[in-house]
Amino acid sequence: MPPESAKPSERTDTSAEQTSDVVPFRAAVRAWFVISLQTFGGPAGQIAVMQRALVDDRRWVGQRRFSHALSYCMLLPGPEAHQLAIYVGWLLNGLRGGLVAGVLFVLPGMVALLALSAIYVAFGDVSAVAALFTGLGAAVVAIVVQAVLRVAERSLHHPALVGIAVAAFLALAVFGVPFPAVIAAAALAGWLAARHMPGLAAGGGHGPEQDGPAPLIADDALHAEAPSTRRTLRVLVVGLVLWAVPVGLVALVTGVASIYTTQGLFFAGTALVTFGGAYAVLAFVAQQAVQTFGWLTATDMVRGLGLAETTPGPLIMVVQFVAFLGAYSDPGPFTPWVAGVVASLLVTWVTFVPSFLFIFLGAPYIERLRGNRSLAGALTGITAAVVGVIANLALYFAVHTLFGATVTLDAGPLALLLPVPDSLRPVPVVIAAIAVLMVFALRWPVLRVLGISAALGLAWGLLAPLAGVSPT
Repeated sequence: MPPESAKPSERTDTSAEQTSDVVPFRAAVRAWFVISLQTFGGPAGQIAVMQRALVDDRRWVGQRRFSHALSYCMLLPGPEAHQLAIYVGWLLNGLRGGLVAGVLFVLPGMVALLALSAIYVAFGDVSAVAALFTGLGAAVVAIVVQAVLRVAERSLHHPALVGIAVAAFLALAVFGVPFPAVIAAAALAGWLAARHMPGLAAGGGHGPEQDGPAPLIADDALHAEAPSTRRTLRVLVVGLVLWAVPVGLVALVTGVASIYTTQGLFFAGTALVTFGGAYAVLAFVAQQAVQTFGWLTATDMVRGLGLAETTPGPLIMVVQFVAFLGAYSDPGPFTPWVAGVVASLLVTWVTFVPSFLFIFLGAPYIERLRGNRSLAGALTGITAAVVGVIANLALYFAVHTLFGATVTLDAGPLALLLPVPDSLRPVPVVIAAIAVLMVFALRWPVLRVLGISAALGLAWGLLAPLAGVSPT
């Protein structure tokens, strides 16, 4: 039975903001907290966790509604999984639900990477902690594979959509086509296909079973707000002020030329151009941070990226590591340790606040247009492409988890990432194989799989030095 707060009869008026909770707020907070502890593996792993927790297990949101929200988030700059969390949190509990979901989504990763940054600066060795996260990363390989299969099964209900998904995967993985171009082409293909096949966007006539068990909460019961110019301006002004105030404060306290102001402005700018997720912008960030600003060395950047790859939360969180090391070496009016913490919190703020702003601004309009056939067709195309995108991210993550080195085959139109066979990492391979067994054969819960995998990674990290072997 759905929670009483989710009864459609109590929520028929969508002309104004719906303020009651679709699910009990405490239950939602607990769910988002549990999800936040499992957000490993980049966007693919994070989407997989939310898919399993919210669609499959709790059945608070239907697969089609989840995919609709994800398709919109794919159009936005910034971390799409973080934006998806905000969107679904908003659907379930309104403004406070979106805020809680978004904050909890990044909080464990922020705390973990802040601690690892401090350990790295103090000791230069985070091998034991990194080994623990290596075990988690290996487990996420299995979880992500499961997610790709589930999303594909539920989203690709028509041969045309299968074709879009395959084309998206090949465009990204083999030919290196820019992410925005892939999404734009998928939207156009979905729109054109829906014009000639009207049932495509509605599920192709296969019935509701294609989306798995029906959600406990009807679509009409989910949170809704009437879009209006007044509301849009209010959200825009409040969001921009909140985004800018911390940068203004550090500029006032430390000066407009200080490292804090420079970092705040630089990472605020990158937050607006990260189409296609963190991978699309990290090369630019690394080049600017190392060569232009000199905040850290190339070796530091590589190690920081490795830590960010294996901690929970969006990969773009690596900017926190960059800011910490830069401010620690140029603290200005603060002590080095205070400087590192201030810079880390500042760049985290300017990087993730835009995600809240994009969702709170756009979600009411996207929800209002759910019944629009043209938009539904375009978003159906994007949803199909998302399967290819997740598969590509899963491949990228698996290659970097299971191998220590990669090369890019750049020949003509090809831009194919290949692992170096000699760099195969036996320990992650073994842990990943065990995780596959636990996920697919034993069907164990995700938390148990992650816990056992983390313990295996940590055990190896502690035992390897005793045997005179590098844990990595």
